Amino acid sequence: MNQAPVLEARGLRLQFGAIKVLDEISFAIHANSIHSIIGPNGAGKSSLLNCLSGFYRPQAGEVLFNGRDITRLPTHRYAALGIARTFQGIQTYASMSVRDNILCGFHARMSSGLFAGMLHWGRCSREEDEFTDKAEDIIEFLSLEELRHARVGELPYGLRKRVDLGRALALSPQVLIMDEPMAGMNPEEKASLARYILDIKEERRIPVVLVEHDMEVVMDISDRVLVMDWGRTIAEGEPAAVRRDPAVIKAYLGVEA
Repeated sequence: MNQAPVLEARGLRLQFGAIKVLDEISFAIHANSIHSIIGPNGAGKSSLLNCLSGFYRPQAGEVLFNGRDITRLPTHRYAALGIARTFQGIQTYASMSVRDNILCGFHARMSSGLFAGMLHWGRCSREEDEFTDKAEDIIEFLSLEELRHARVGELPYGLRKRVDLGRALALSPQVLIMDEPMAGMNPEEKASLARYILDIKEERRIPVVLVEHDMEVVMDISDRVLVMDWGRTIAEGEPAAVRRDPAVIKAYLGVEA
């Protein structure tokens, strides 16, 4: 790809005591793409996502966002810049409605102060109207219209994960990082979420970084795949090429191709 990457890792090294978690990991996420990260348990996938989203600080290497080194920025600045993240577990507020959960995602975008918020006037009132409209757009995009006022804690697991995704979209991200979003889902729920991930890339033009264990989903929806094992990159490329790579087959099956 000729265009500059949206998010890039350069030579990331991360170590906890004597354990080397990431060993010179480099890769780039470009616009209009889904870049999946796969590997056996303990390969370092979630640690890599934590570095990309500011939760971990690597001992060496850089994280670049639109060409800017953001490696040492405070964690909250990543969201403000436009890096959204979903986690393996559900991070929704069970007692709140679907719409209110999604509205919570706009917090990082608010510019009005506490005083204006208490009085609900001026910029605060305009922002609330704007964010409510955007929340309704996300609700429609994720086909949650009939559930906008439902308590999230009363919804099935797959729908709660969809609400979690909606809250991430409320950040108006320039890149979306997803850590095992389909864990615990049945095949129907997985197919539905995979369609939304594709729509996020194709309709909303948001590149996605995806860690996922379901290899069929990964190979079906990804533009590029990075394969890790013991903190190192063992393969990267288009899904079809990665699937045939002998090092990947050995890492997953324990046999030579």
